Amino acid sequence: MNLKQHTISEIVSVSGRGLHTGEVVTITLKPAANNHGIVFQRIDLENKPLVPALIDFVVDTSRSTVIEKDGGRIGTIEHLMAALAGLQVDNVLVEINGPEVPILDGSALPFVELIEKAGISEQNALRNYYDVAEAVHFKNVEKNIELAALPLDDYRLTVMVDFNSKVLHPQHAQLHEIALFKEHIAPCRTFVFVHEIEFLAKQGLIKGDLSNAVVISESDISQQQISDLEKLLDKKIESDGKAGIMNDEKLKFHNEPARHKLLDLMGDLALIGRPLKAHILAARPGHASNFELAKLIKKQIDQKSTAAPYFDANAEPVFTVIDIAKLLPHRYPFQLVDKIMSLDGTTVIGIKNITMNEPQFTGHFPENPVMPGVLQVEAIAQTGGVLVLTSTGEPEKYWPYLVGIESCRFFKNVLPGDSLVIRCTLSAPIRMGVAKMHGEAWVGKNLVCSVDMTARLVKKSN
Repeated sequence: MNLKQHTISEIVSVSGRGLHTGEVVTITLKPAANNHGIVFQRIDLENKPLVPALIDFVVDTSRSTVIEKDGGRIGTIEHLMAALAGLQVDNVLVEINGPEVPILDGSALPFVELIEKAGISEQNALRNYYDVAEAVHFKNVEKNIELAALPLDDYRLTVMVDFNSKVLHPQHAQLHEIALFKEHIAPCRTFVFVHEIEFLAKQGLIKGDLSNAVVISESDISQQQISDLEKLLDKKIESDGKAGIMNDEKLKFHNEPARHKLLDLMGDLALIGRPLKAHILAARPGHASNFELAKLIKKQIDQKSTAAPYFDANAEPVFTVIDIAKLLPHRYPFQLVDKIMSLDGTTVIGIKNITMNEPQFTGHFPENPVMPGVLQVEAIAQTGGVLVLTSTGEPEKYWPYLVGIESCRFFKNVLPGDSLVIRCTLSAPIRMGVAKMHGEAWVGKNLVCSVDMTARLVKKSN
């Protein structure tokens, strides 16, 4: 798994027909900055709305995954999202001149090949992994659907499907490591049953080219039915009318349908907006259930972000006090961060141990020693400084200056013997050397200080 964020190296485009709209659409992938994420833009609309590929903007999961914001609606994004997730590409602007991502061959492989044609470039920000801290479960008893995300220091997916079909027997698929995505998952095409095609066509829900989908007949069909399908699919069908896979199509894998379900699941979970460390288990998944699991994981993420910062106290620190002295322009008695326990592209967790021997206690409430609020803010600012400096990839070339403080509040006294656990999170991507952050300091489960800060990076003159 990549430690650093990645984007594409060059601009690339591909055109094709949408499955549900039938419209010929061109998508153009463009490189994007650190922490940009995957963002779609409807360039055919007057306001050219930007639509982040996040679950907050999902509006439909009935037949595909559809996102919408400010009037910009984009459907069938899951195969492209799976390709980006499978290649561990974090930051891309996707320009699209229509309402639906083209279906192409029905798999993620054309998008994988497009991304590889563009090239993949490492960026200087860390990936913002989310470690699923506690098991997350979604269950639909009526439809016999069950999904779960279990803690794991890796990303693994296991899918089990049962189509209640005479042709497709129960099957499962697994992805043990992300590096195998291109070979084992990306080529797997969407599949559809004949009765689904007839229903969707009558409802006006399918207007595109299904010639590259795996079409399955559950029962014997007449020559007239075959002729009708040829018109719907715009494709000559070679069939003896017997139940099975139409057109003598060969499956790329014996369990290609299950693998395609895993592909869709990866694409849908990518809408969480952060790469996961988890084992995903899914029985009979679909876009709607994938979305429900994604919402539950996002809920856990949000709850963790408002609770006391979590870190492994037994783990080796990312930066020791000696390392921090090499990054920050602070020394005793004003170096107020003792170690950094966690650091990714957007969040840092640091520790400041409060001792009675610190010089401020000789004059600040000497008979009732209390850590000055201004020093709490400074400790938070220094922790944020580590985050901002490391994001440059060249921290030795910059001075970090605190230039703004907003919404600062203190909730509880900080005393000698306490350990401040400090978390700083970027409120927005760093632009033009300016970083906006939200910082918090905790003692145990108690929030003692919160502050919104603005920092500026200034390049050293020598």
